[in-house]
Amino acid sequence: MPIYEYQCGSCGHQLEKLQRISDAPLVDCPDCAAPALKKLISAAGFRLKGSGWYETDFKSGSKKNVASDSHSKSN
Repeated sequence: MPIYEYQCGSCGHQLEKLQRISDAPLVDCPDCAAPALKKLISAAGFRLKGSGWYETDFKSGSKKNVASDSHSKSN
């Protein structure tokens, strides 16, 4: 289940709520009881596991490391 972040448009109170995707969004602020809660957009947290996700997993020995090339050119 995802954790949703909310902010009250009336008093500015922020909260996090563990909800199912199918659950209705919260509306009433727990602090001021105003029907002014809005969902905030936040970054999802996830981890890429297994092979194939690191930058060197798909490189052969003849390819350059692009990150180190661009760093050395900028200095």
